[in-house]
Amino acid sequence: MTARGLIIAAPRSGSGKTSVTIGLLRAFARRGLTVGGAKSGPDYIDPGFHTAATGRPGVNLDSWAMHPALLASLAHGSIDGADLVIVESAMGLFDGIPAEPGRSGAAADLARLYGLPALLVLDVSGQSQTAAAIAKGFAVYDPAVRIAGVVLNRVASERHRRLAADAIEAIGLPVVGAVMRDPTLSLPERHLGLVQASEHKALEEFIERMADVMEKSLDLGAVLALAAPFLPPAGSTAHALAPPGQRIALAEDAAFTFLYPHLAGQWRRQGAELVPFSPLADEPPSEDCDACWLPGGYPELYAGRLAVALRFRTGMEHFAATRPVHGECGGFMVLGKTLEDANGKTHEMLGLLGHSTSFARRRMNLGYRQARLRSDCPLGGAGDTIRGHEFHYAQMLDDGADEPLADIFDGQGQRLGASGGRRGNVTGTFFHAIAQG
Repeated sequence: MTARGLIIAAPRSGSGKTSVTIGLLRAFARRGLTVGGAKSGPDYIDPGFHTAATGRPGVNLDSWAMHPALLASLAHGSIDGADLVIVESAMGLFDGIPAEPGRSGAAADLARLYGLPALLVLDVSGQSQTAAAIAKGFAVYDPAVRIAGVVLNRVASERHRRLAADAIEAIGLPVVGAVMRDPTLSLPERHLGLVQASEHKALEEFIERMADVMEKSLDLGAVLALAAPFLPPAGSTAHALAPPGQRIALAEDAAFTFLYPHLAGQWRRQGAELVPFSPLADEPPSEDCDACWLPGGYPELYAGRLAVALRFRTGMEHFAATRPVHGECGGFMVLGKTLEDANGKTHEMLGLLGHSTSFARRRMNLGYRQARLRSDCPLGGAGDTIRGHEFHYAQMLDDGADEPLADIFDGQGQRLGASGGRRGNVTGTFFHAIAQG
């Protein structure tokens, strides 16, 4: 069977895309289909839910951050052995940044590139027939993006469903189901979005419940019929980030969680081995590794435990004396001198770089980034441009005296200034690397 694909789309964040996606992934798997999940854009949390729902690795498909050949390679990998791939849109279907055609970061880019139809999830709370005007706008906004059907979400009653569905079907769009309003269907959230799949209590029970809801609320046969053949070309991994070492010590626990699944997969395919260790369990990086990577996560929630993890601290100091260490976002915060938590309490961090950060004085930093590296480091060589993303609420209290790691530009090329730090073998930045520019 040729793999088929479908985008789950919406007008905005918070419409219910993730719940619908999780439920459909598991519901189709129950029917014996091999199902894969993908996420448009740079969101590193939702692929974990897709993996839990399907048993297959989730993947990000980011048309801005990934060179078209790399994007095609990852899309091609997502269909390997799959009957159906469901792509969850980030934000609204057409939400991206001004960029060259096909590279805005919006899920609509994937629809155009690969001919994928979109199933539109409409939160109809507070409206009825007006939902048809929204659906009509989506249907005609871009002729190259096909809206194949609609799911009504947060429906209050049968009368409410009928009013909205009749109006939408009158403009020629099929309504394949309606999910009734139920606050317990929402996933728990915190400051960076959803609580991650690995931390979700009773995750399997929640996924099963979502599948039950979708089986009851949607016509699964009609949804499957909307999907189209998904045939991305093989592409190339020439623009993938090279592994920072042959054996990579990877911090992995509740404080360090944000490693893009495509990075781990690419590093393994290039022959690297990832050796996890837990700073929260006071574990040092393994001595038989030749590089150490501290990914992003939630160190601000565990700063007190990290501050007294003496084996971790000593091991990191010993490792950094002879081998490269890199930290992203939360990992960068832990590499610094101190971290001020949300309550204003200051905790001593590793001090391998000279900056200090605060989560008490919150300000959101969000957007695509281009990093031009000032010198060789685990991300690449001097002068290389790396594309990625920044999303954090922490602020710098003290920049320290280390050499900056890179010059940072936003997604449209506007210079934002120097970023990150470098001292000896240690480097770090708030920027999450996705791929070579």
